[in-house]
Amino acid sequence: MTEGFSTPTADVIVIGGGLIGCSIALRLAQAKLRVCVLDRGEPGAEASSAAAGMLAPQGETVDPDAFFELCAASRDLYPHYVAEIEELSGQDVGYRRDGALLVAIDDAECGALQRIYEAQSRQGLPIERLAPAEMHRRVPGLSPEIRDSSFVPGDHWLDNERLCDAVIAACRRLGVEIRPRHAVIRLNLQSGRVQDIDAMTAIGPTGKIKLSASHFVLAAGCWSGALAEPLGIKLPVQPCRGQMMEFDSPAELPLVVRAGHHYLVPRPGRRVLAGTTAEYVGFDKAVTAEGLRSILEGVERIAPFVKGLKFRRAWSGLRPDTADHLPILGHGEIVNLFLATGHFRNGILLLPQRYSARPHHGGDRRRLNFKRH
Repeated sequence: MTEGFSTPTADVIVIGGGLIGCSIALRLAQAKLRVCVLDRGEPGAEASSAAAGMLAPQGETVDPDAFFELCAASRDLYPHYVAEIEELSGQDVGYRRDGALLVAIDDAECGALQRIYEAQSRQGLPIERLAPAEMHRRVPGLSPEIRDSSFVPGDHWLDNERLCDAVIAACRRLGVEIRPRHAVIRLNLQSGRVQDIDAMTAIGPTGKIKLSASHFVLAAGCWSGALAEPLGIKLPVQPCRGQMMEFDSPAELPLVVRAGHHYLVPRPGRRVLAGTTAEYVGFDKAVTAEGLRSILEGVERIAPFVKGLKFRRAWSGLRPDTADHLPILGHGEIVNLFLATGHFRNGILLLPQRYSARPHHGGDRRRLNFKRH
């Protein structure tokens, strides 16, 4: 153990090596700043790699509002963002723009889908009601029990695991220093600013180290709250466990298919991802029989062919959720500490946004929703 081992100073230290943290680091590096990213485990190994990769603001919106506008604007930036990341990294991220199919079987699902269709149609958003024959033509093998369906051409998807690898590679190519297994344990204040941080490292000279920088970004997902609390900042972020499954398919699934919170998502190589659960069980990442059963029952009722698919794997991730499911962005009284956390299920969707360094006060769903004690 090496107590107090000193390290070189960066212009900005980003705490959290998921897609949010690494995407921020990428933009900072492009602005010619020296950036260091610290991750408590392996970069991209938490919520970023456990997502489904859907870029679907319309599929999750009944009444479009200010947050929907932010999500839709981000989705519209994705073609350029993907091209940029693929060029910088030399890696393909499996980006698809084929649209998504929303389906409904029971009365509750049909009512919800009807409200989505009516509200989005009034707003002039592209959404198409499909006759049963057309639905089955677009996605063969769906259940004959499906009573209603709508096609959303603007909902896209990608392979988020490939995107993680590509963004990390792009960061490194631009000179970002990424340090895995560096668990930040404390942010140290002096004169109202974060002076430096204490971290425990499991690689190199192991033990406690200090790192200093001019500015800091807290993008540690579910772990952000515990780091902010000693500073007098209350971040209402809690983990929401989402379990997932993946299968091999004899034929490619042509579209994302969704019914409520259950979905099937195509992946390259004729793989199919099935999800998900929303469980508030603390930091327990266990994959459970009950969780997998609920996923299977949910997707088999809309796509009976899932029963014959070859199982590949199952896993879970912890989404950083807030009480209103909205992200926490900006800074407060500690002007050199910026917050980017609480993205819940929209972290990957919001990656292309270049957030302002100023807090959003009172801006409906883009507000800065934290407070000092």
